[in-house]
Amino acid sequence: MNIPASLSAAHVLYESADHKCISFSSLVKGDGVQSNQFLILHKGHAAVIDPGGDLTYTPLTIELSKHVKLQDLDYVIASHQDPDIIASMPRWLMHTKATIVASKLWARFLPHLASSFITDRLNEDVTDRLMELPDKGGIIPLGDSMLKAVPAHFLHSVGNFQFYDPVSKILFSGDMGASMVDDAANPVKDFDAHIPTMRGFHQRYMCSKRVIRLWASMVRTMDVDMIVPQHGSPIQGKVMINRFLDWISDLDCGIDLLTQMDYRCP
Repeated sequence: MNIPASLSAAHVLYESADHKCISFSSLVKGDGVQSNQFLILHKGHAAVIDPGGDLTYTPLTIELSKHVKLQDLDYVIASHQDPDIIASMPRWLMHTKATIVASKLWARFLPHLASSFITDRLNEDVTDRLMELPDKGGIIPLGDSMLKAVPAHFLHSVGNFQFYDPVSKILFSGDMGASMVDDAANPVKDFDAHIPTMRGFHQRYMCSKRVIRLWASMVRTMDVDMIVPQHGSPIQGKVMINRFLDWISDLDCGIDLLTQMDYRCP
């Protein structure tokens, strides 16, 4: 695996004869929070993970078209319901034949993103284009390969999934592992120096240390070579991944930090 230091929008995370994983880390311009979008290609099949909203739709489709025809997309996959994850859903419904994959908890809310104009133009029930993931997760077929929807509930959304690619051994981890950095293309080299870019985000957006420890225990049983979050830098290699799992498992966050002082009528 190799991620080049480059100003290019696209960064290859993994590549073999039949399989390719690409990250787009520099498509957000202006005041939007930096976010990564991902494309998985396997023998003519394709899936986009966490495509974002209006800020990223046009530049992302331009980049995607260099690798795949939009009409050939099998899936548009959402880890959770936030605007920077899936607010562009109506456009994907209009301009592709892709199935939208999301937690069953959020699938029933996603049609609120599609106006009556969109649904009238589609001449179909939006829910027919949704794959609803049960809480336990499941398998998303991708030709003769697959992606695994891995439970990550309350990290940070109540219905939250991460997506594991068993070919590349990449865990696309959503907000878990997110960092606020200037260069999101390159993997973490100095973990201690990287901690300040992660701490505040995880303390605010992760539910509790108890949930994190359950998640970390699951990840330790998986064969993961890289954790790639939706914001910031990838965490690559067993040593660095274990450093991250050890650190995050001992971090007080979310409800661990709350007191009565946080609940006072102004």
